[in-house]
Amino acid sequence: MDDRSANLVAAMVVALADALEDATRRAGVHGPSGAAALATIHYVPGCRVDELSKVLGITGSGGVRLVDRLVAAGLVERRPGLDKRSVALWLTGDGSTAAERVVAERREVLRAALAPLDEEEQRALAAVAEPVLTALATDRARADRICRFCDYAACPQDRCPVEVGVS
Repeated sequence: MDDRSANLVAAMVVALADALEDATRRAGVHGPSGAAALATIHYVPGCRVDELSKVLGITGSGGVRLVDRLVAAGLVERRPGLDKRSVALWLTGDGSTAAERVVAERREVLRAALAPLDEEEQRALAAVAEPVLTALATDRARADRICRFCDYAACPQDRCPVEVGVS
């Protein structure tokens, strides 16, 4: 790839990241980490705080503080885990609504950003994204981090290029 093309792709990635972060803020959910936490718990109900912290790329104590804020906001609840020492995280009704709002806001940002492309160009972009995502998913932790905002219903694991990268 020539330098100009690389620069254009990098600028597009940065602009999309900024727009997606703005969408997360509009969803009104405790910042990007809170939004990612809700999306993760939505698609992986019953996960533990340490698992959530790894997906979010934050420390265990940071994960506990984030969960404390989400519990205080009435979005997440702690339930007994698989053993007596563990705690499982579940969304409340308001938490599910907020998680769905985060995913929907982000989807709309992408739809608007890609609107200048016709359907064939959009399909081509998705086709190009798949092998790149597969290559970026170097291990389970990275794969989980890549997909922390994903809509698992739209991209089932058996068709997910990130899952292909780690299997």
